[in-house]
Amino acid sequence: MSATIVIADDHPLMLRGLSDFISSKGYTILGKAEDGKTAYNLIVKHNPDIAILDIRMPYLTGLEVAYECKKNNLSTKVILITFDNEEHLYDKAKEYNVYGYILKEFAIEEIETCIEHTKRGEPYFSEEIASYLNSKLSYTDTALIELLTKSELKIVKLLAHSMSSNQIAEHLNCSVRTIEKHRSNIVKKLKLEKSHNALMIWANLNKDLLESVIAP
Repeated sequence: MSATIVIADDHPLMLRGLSDFISSKGYTILGKAEDGKTAYNLIVKHNPDIAILDIRMPYLTGLEVAYECKKNNLSTKVILITFDNEEHLYDKAKEYNVYGYILKEFAIEEIETCIEHTKRGEPYFSEEIASYLNSKLSYTDTALIELLTKSELKIVKLLAHSMSSNQIAEHLNCSVRTIEKHRSNIVKKLKLEKSHNALMIWANLNKDLLESVIAP
């Protein structure tokens, strides 16, 4: 069975690319928007099965649209697509009954699977995110102090504030190569996936824990 969909993204190329891909898979696009307010109006007008929304859009964010859908008891299921990997956004997404949460870099690869899960009423989070959601706060501050060196704790704390390796190197007055070596070691110690964003996502999800850690 197909699904009716409204899609919204304030980046025209992303909007067109996703729309074309979704249409090619046999789904019916009932409307497209480049801002949240227009997206919400389309949802109210067409009552689609699914709304695929960018989180950061003008007028209303994807999260705010999801909130309005929940508040007004709309049956449309919301999928969010985002570059963001911040913990509070995941929490809000779950609070607002969002069914799908996909990182933009994996959108084309994962959107069809996400839609199929959502049609069945099954939440779907990008694989890149899911393991970190499941492992959220799986360490105590004491365990982290025992596991990571003082330098590694400094680096992961700075990663939690979305600093790049270049920015961290400048902040700590060392080379980027040194920071990358530390990051590689931290990934091994925390048993994370060996992808570029893995440690950044983990750090963001555990920001509160990291703030409570006092390095030895």
